[in-house]
Amino acid sequence: MSSERESRDDSALLRAHAAGDPHAFAEIVRRHRDRLWAVALRTLGDREEAADALQDALLSAYRAADRFRGDSAVTTWLHRIVVNACLDRVRRRQARPTVPLPETDVTPAPVQDRETALVVREALAQLPAEQRAALILVDVQGYPVAEAAGILGVAEGTIKTRCARGRARMAVLLGHLRNPADDGGVPSQARKEGGS
Repeated sequence: MSSERESRDDSALLRAHAAGDPHAFAEIVRRHRDRLWAVALRTLGDREEAADALQDALLSAYRAADRFRGDSAVTTWLHRIVVNACLDRVRRRQARPTVPLPETDVTPAPVQDRETALVVREALAQLPAEQRAALILVDVQGYPVAEAAGILGVAEGTIKTRCARGRARMAVLLGHLRNPADDGGVPSQARKEGGS
């Protein structure tokens, strides 16, 4: 029976779940959990918040499966629910700001790579939630603009605009990584050679 369940497409599994199959929704989650987790984590930047948002989203999807109209792919529907759960958490966090505990990274990586990742994560966190969600879906997760538009429930042009504005803000926030020059754009080596 489990191999039959694995061979069914997402829509068939969602219909089976709505009809009472106790294992169908678990198969959908198994198929998509890694990408859903990645979107939640990158959107929120905090493992606990992402885990809570993903749990909330999957619970919502579990309960709303019978209302799925099939206007989009099941994975698009799931991503939209996850992104909305994340954006709800961002809005709540802005209404009641807290100071997050520093995240510990257990994977060994060069110090410079970890520092750069932290700087990028902090820059992403400074973007408006809508720009951050669009950038994460398109630039980080690699979704086509059309699919990201479907996930976020907005027009393709809106995704393009949000990405363009988000990239422009990121370029300003991260410009020092590209050109680590001090003193008005003069590279440190040129200052040493020119002397003063």
